[in-house]
Amino acid sequence: MRTRKISCFVIVCNEEDRIERCLQSLSGWVDQLIVLDSGSKDNTVAIAQQYADKVYQTDWPGFGPQRNRALTWCEHDWVLNIDADEVMTDALKAEIDAVLSEPDLQENLFKMPWHTYFFGKLLKHGRYSSPQGKLFLKTGVSFKNRQVHETLLIPNEKSRTLKSAIIHHSWRSYHHAQEKHLKYACLLAEEKYAKGKRSSLAFAVLRFFTDFLQQYLLHLGFLDGWRGFLMAIILGQYGFNKYAALVTLQAEHKAKQQ
Repeated sequence: MRTRKISCFVIVCNEEDRIERCLQSLSGWVDQLIVLDSGSKDNTVAIAQQYADKVYQTDWPGFGPQRNRALTWCEHDWVLNIDADEVMTDALKAEIDAVLSEPDLQENLFKMPWHTYFFGKLLKHGRYSSPQGKLFLKTGVSFKNRQVHETLLIPNEKSRTLKSAIIHHSWRSYHHAQEKHLKYACLLAEEKYAKGKRSSLAFAVLRFFTDFLQQYLLHLGFLDGWRGFLMAIILGQYGFNKYAALVTLQAEHKAKQQ
């Protein structure tokens, strides 16, 4: 038996095709399971109600604010932050049970290997293979107040990386992969513009090549074959789109002033 209790939250919207396997891997294992739904039009809420202790239906303030909202409803000191496209393995749950039963536990953050699958095969290298800090002691913790890429802010961080992996199925299709990256790029461009940052189309083009090379060569994406090449292209496009979108925001603002 694990000696420290876990609260877990999952933020969702229109995830009926994959929320069940996520919640099945959590139900009966965590001590509190919370789902925050932000306006699903499908059967996500009905599925979540079969597994979660509580399902909240909320607006959508952005990833950072939504995760901070979820934290306020977590009753236990240890919090697990899982997304609908992630699945806990039995090996990972057993390892967490063991570490959270250690009498002299010093860490306040546990990272776990991220096994991201892309068109049926594991990406072993690059951005989507980095360990993720999903389990943490909530005292003093918050998520950065951002629309996307909401960093976990944890005081006096002492982390440990576990051996067992969490399974990650981020993209339903090629269209979904492109759509998701474009959406995030535009949100980040809006944040950059609001903070007074500016760019140029030349810099956007430069970011395509630097981000592609970083993923494909520096992070060894080429070892993942054609999937690694395709992911490097997508991340290059992601870098380009962030700054190209910023350029268009600048142009729109200038046009309004004329």
